[in-house]
Amino acid sequence: MDNKIKLVDTTLRDGEQTAGVIFAKEEKIYIAKLLSAIGVEQIEAGVPIMGGDEKEVIKKIVDSNLESSIMGWNRAVVKDINASLDCGVDSVAISISTSDIHIKYKLKSNREKVLSDMTKSVQFAKKKDLYVSVNAEDSSRTDGTFLIRFAKEAKEAGADRLRFCDTVGIMNPIKTFEMIKYIKDNIDIDIEMHTHNDLGMATANAISGVMAGANYVGVTVNGLGERAGNACLEEVMMSLRTSLNIDNAYNLSKLKFLCEYVSIASGRELSPWKSIVGSNIFSHESGIHVDGALKNPLTYEVFNPEELGLERKIVIGKHSGTAAIKNVLNKYDVNIDKFTASKLLEIVRRASVSLKRALTDKELVNIYEEYLLENGFNMENA
Repeated sequence: MDNKIKLVDTTLRDGEQTAGVIFAKEEKIYIAKLLSAIGVEQIEAGVPIMGGDEKEVIKKIVDSNLESSIMGWNRAVVKDINASLDCGVDSVAISISTSDIHIKYKLKSNREKVLSDMTKSVQFAKKKDLYVSVNAEDSSRTDGTFLIRFAKEAKEAGADRLRFCDTVGIMNPIKTFEMIKYIKDNIDIDIEMHTHNDLGMATANAISGVMAGANYVGVTVNGLGERAGNACLEEVMMSLRTSLNIDNAYNLSKLKFLCEYVSIASGRELSPWKSIVGSNIFSHESGIHVDGALKNPLTYEVFNPEELGLERKIVIGKHSGTAAIKNVLNKYDVNIDKFTASKLLEIVRRASVSLKRALTDKELVNIYEEYLLENGFNMENA
């Protein structure tokens, strides 16, 4: 497995194609800068042939002299590629459908015409010294033999990589692994995973593709994208490191801010339980979990929350144990014995069920103070 898996962020292209999402020019430029600061290797900045504001903002991103490669998205049409050249990008994605259902109903064409259009476009782009990704749209529903032929002819025309597109998100990790391995067994070409989340498996499929030999992964911040969205940048980034032990030394300290900024810019709320960057994902309530996490956080956490600017939270509620009670009160310079903790826990559980929620720290302190008064303790000496 290639230990240098590169990320291709398409938040500014596929992410903005999320129904109802529009980024202002200033937002797009700032998002590009944040992505580059984190260390994302390539940014798909938009669709130059759209012209107007789209073309203008792509030019400004290019002029920002970011560390990331800047890519323009194109149809397999020379005029599209010329528009990308006008923006000054160093790489292009050339996209054309390869599944029979797309070729027949969307393109109203045939396989030979698809191969011809792709080849001409790639050859033109390579003559202009551009890095070329050939996107096989709807790869996951494409006949395997034709997909291999498409990939081989793309490579012969000069393409640098093949983008495998699970356009309608129908794949599963096992099938994804098999298809990517099939391609790699038949042709030596870099492969990018471009997976959609219609069945909730975009990140899993992307990682499975990497395990089979793909070395690029297309992502969007917060999983934005058409319909149910794309593979999520923060999930893929941390899965590569934590699950596959591939550490690209990304600047994780900026990741949470990036996700929050894109959430605001896109008008899509960042859920507290969002994987990786959600505010609640390091919250512990269960007594067994809290006890373990307090003794050693690695018992129930796969990475350090401080790496992402998050913090561990001990939640007091129905499922809490005495370790949590003692820990929270300790923050307020209150030290109690096991007997007192067990008595408070009974009261806490009743209160939590009654209120149908967890208790705040202040509510716990108040319960403690009331317990002292009810049992004849002098509060001043407590």
